[in-house]
Amino acid sequence: MAQDEQQNSANTTTADGPVGEPKPDAMTDLGKRLGPAAVLGIIATVLPPLGSIVLFWKINQIGQWLRDHGDTGPFVYVGGFIVLTGLALLPTYASAILGGWAFGFTTGGIAAMSGFTGAAILGYVVGRLGSGDRVEKILAEKPRWKAVRDALVGGSFAKTLAIVTLLRLPPNSPFAITNLVLASLKTNPVAYVLGTIIGMAPRTLIVIYIAADLAQRLDPQQAAEAKKPMWLIVGGIAVSVAVLGLIGFIAKRALDRVVQK
Repeated sequence: MAQDEQQNSANTTTADGPVGEPKPDAMTDLGKRLGPAAVLGIIATVLPPLGSIVLFWKINQIGQWLRDHGDTGPFVYVGGFIVLTGLALLPTYASAILGGWAFGFTTGGIAAMSGFTGAAILGYVVGRLGSGDRVEKILAEKPRWKAVRDALVGGSFAKTLAIVTLLRLPPNSPFAITNLVLASLKTNPVAYVLGTIIGMAPRTLIVIYIAADLAQRLDPQQAAEAKKPMWLIVGGIAVSVAVLGLIGFIAKRALDRVVQK
């Protein structure tokens, strides 16, 4: 019996650990081969949440500072959005909230749409420069990985546009990571930009609407002028959150169907 247990243990383990677990040496080697792309991936994962904490902590002061710039305020906001979000220092939802908070729905919406479009382009350029041909060379050695890549961005322009759009639609879609991945896979840049605009517009405008409504409600003067009852504001926020969740669900289902074609 003891010999059988030892034999079974030998069949399910190797010198590097249990079968099926990623080998540390292999992961380290992959990180080295990815080079700057691996560093960019870590930055895109870690820094945006930290940046959002700082922004929300100072959102009143920053919002007032932007308004104090008058007509140039939205342009300052767009420039900051492009740089900070494009370099993965802030998430798009936090930047969009600031736009609605500082400028209201209309101006904030136009500014935020301009900001995330510019940020997506900057993120693509940084991702392409950082990844070079490293990802493509690794994919060429891994047929299964390459098949996934081809299913995602190796088809027609229309299919690539649809996939990028659906990747951007969910409210929990990570902007910086998606930029890096799509850039590393050499996604068609036109489909990338158009898909980003189409996919991110709904969730961005909903977030701006919520932020603008809250800012108006929390400002005594604006609240008196608007004369909106609390139930209407709360109801609008609840409906907006429900719509965001529905958009994410529909996008996931649609993405699965498109990729399988």
